[in-house]
Order: sequence, then structure tokens, then C-alpha cells
Amino acid sequence: MNLIIKLLITAVAVVILAKFLPGVEVAGFLSAIILAIVLGLLNLFLKPILVILTLPITVLTLGLFLLVINACIILLADEFMGGFEVDGFWIALLFSLLLSFLQSVLYSLLDKDKN
Repeated sequence: MNLIIKLLITAVAVVILAKFLPGVEVAGFLSAIILAIVLGLLNLFLKPILVILTLPITVLTLGLFLLVINACIILLADEFMGGFEVDGFWIALLFSLLLSFLQSVLYSLLDKDKN
């Protein structure tokens, strides 16, 4: 049940960001839910491999290269999905940062409701 709630929160965050961020388009809420699933799967399977492969540059940049990996995952999700469009690398980087921030805020609100 917790996984479904987190997927719905991520979908809501994607829809909110698509409304306010130029260069990001989502066809609808169903596309946002599918995007949340695709991002979750990419983060589960592909991100650890990319982190290990780019470990030297990640250490050299004190972890800032992880932002580039997140943007690449967003661009890869754009390629996999038909109802989600990102206009470029810098927009994907900004979208990734804002999505992480918005998810953190919404997840913390969810945790406050449990207590």
C-alpha cells in the first residue's frame, strides 16, 4: 500500500512540475503514473550500475555527478514514454532537482500524517 501511495505522490509531483516548468510536458495523469513506475524501475535497476561505472568522477566531483545521472535517467524515461516530453539536458536536470525536492516535501507531509 505504501508503494502505491508513493507512486501516486510522484505522479502528482510530475503533473505539478509539468504545469509550471517550461519544456516538460505530460499528456495526463495516467501518463504521470506510468512515468512514476518507469522512473522507479530505472532508479532500481539502472542507477546502481551507472553509479558504480561513474564512481571515480562522482568521487572527484564530491557527488555532484549524481545530478547528471539523475538527468540522464529522466532523459531515458523521456525516450521510453510517449506521453512525457523533456526539451533537453538542462531542463531534465532542473526537473530532476525539483522533482526530488517536491517528493521530499510531499513524503514528509505523508509521514507527519502517520504520527
